[in-house]
Amino acid sequence: MIDLKRIINNLIQCRSPQELIDEGTNSDLKKTLNIFDLIVIGIGAVVGTGIFTIIGSAIVGSSDGAGAGSAIVISMILAAIASVFSALSYSEIAAMIPVAGSAYTYTYATMGEFMAWMVGWILMLEYAIGNITVASAWTGYFVQLLKGFKHILPAWVVNYPLWLRNDYRSMYEICNRQGLDPHNMMPFIHLPWGWEIPVAANLPAIFIVLVLTILLIKGIKESTKVATIMVGVNLFIILSFIIVGAFYVQPENWVPFAPNGVEGIFTGAFVIFFAYIGFDAISTAAEETKNPQRDLPIAILGTLVLCTVLYIFAALVLTGVVPFNVIDTQAPLAHAMRYLGIHWYAGLISVGALCALTSVLLIYQLGTTRILFAMSRDNFLPKSLNAIHKKFKTPHVMTWISGLIVIICGLFMDLNISAELCNFGTFTSFIVICIAVLILRKTEPNRERPFKVPFCPWFPIAGVLTCLSLMYCKFHAKATSALYFIIWLAIGFLIYALYSYREKRRNEK
Repeated sequence: MIDLKRIINNLIQCRSPQELIDEGTNSDLKKTLNIFDLIVIGIGAVVGTGIFTIIGSAIVGSSDGAGAGSAIVISMILAAIASVFSALSYSEIAAMIPVAGSAYTYTYATMGEFMAWMVGWILMLEYAIGNITVASAWTGYFVQLLKGFKHILPAWVVNYPLWLRNDYRSMYEICNRQGLDPHNMMPFIHLPWGWEIPVAANLPAIFIVLVLTILLIKGIKESTKVATIMVGVNLFIILSFIIVGAFYVQPENWVPFAPNGVEGIFTGAFVIFFAYIGFDAISTAAEETKNPQRDLPIAILGTLVLCTVLYIFAALVLTGVVPFNVIDTQAPLAHAMRYLGIHWYAGLISVGALCALTSVLLIYQLGTTRILFAMSRDNFLPKSLNAIHKKFKTPHVMTWISGLIVIICGLFMDLNISAELCNFGTFTSFIVICIAVLILRKTEPNRERPFKVPFCPWFPIAGVLTCLSLMYCKFHAKATSALYFIIWLAIGFLIYALYSYREKRRNEK
């Protein structure tokens, strides 16, 4: 007979913050990160996608939503306001419970086992699925860079086949858009009964994910050193774009300021949120930070301020030099320089974009791995996946798994929808963090808090409401990504019910 009361108790059972802290303190993960490393992780995750790719889609719009036009600046301010409440909440709880797992771990300490699993599942959506979009954008800039060497490299290198740089869905879209026969554009494997399987793979994306997976296995400190170099190049390119582009700004390009009204502004804010995973990425590395109570809040809030300022200035310049309706959605900054006739600088931007997107890929992979590591340690996943490399002191099995997830899903997932799915994961994790702060203020009132959210409970409540309002706008528009998000939640529930709940109980015996 099913013991319903026992099942409910298991679902809402929380882990105490002290238990989590003790577990993190005794972890075999190497504590090597300082405040500078954390800020590099944050900036690398936030700025790369926001300025080099997503900003174009937020301005122009897509078939799934209207663009903000020049009013993207207001969209960014809205996104920053929504983020600042969540960033403050992240700062309090990350300094209070400095362990791996981020929002997943904090949920376990406040809302119980079932909600922790669901948040962990949503974070997989946020990081692993979001990484697919970034890897695709990396390929786009890589192809552009190759074309800059068309007089040096062989033609078969510069213009290698489309089916070796796109997934099969993208290949079908290209063929439909250009009126081409897919059978002439990519090979097919013919099976009995008339079945056929298209063969297409984004080889550059697969290659870079494999390289970064190996780098993460070698060590997080080594990974952040590489990220530091790439973020440095990234910031130089962005700042130089702002300075050079400012001389070409034409104010008439800012008219009409909001071509799609309030809908476009809110949709732009939703899209630009894809870049704000950096805050969560910082907290996932808490267990590998030397002084997490001091460094985590500074890194989280510092990243928010720096990145928001860069976003606003880059958006003003971009919309000022190029009419919003002709901005390129895949490579907006490079296209803007070509529009002005500065072709050599467009090539330089492509180099900077590759560095930026490489750092984003690296940080997203780090986040995916550390969350899976925390879930495995809590017995939701097989313990064998939780192994630490004897030499490098990194979770090498989980690192390989997270890399393979991105590679496999990238072969068939719709890349545009994956970006919006990532947004739903970001909003959900932000909402959970704000609620977790409110719960811990009641359940752990005397626990030391190196950083406190000011004006509590009003700031956390404001964070919940702003994130919910932006999510509602997308659901109200009946976007495809909203339906996929619901399906993702249903799949996570089934995995928990059919496997993870039993695995958890089996390890408790």
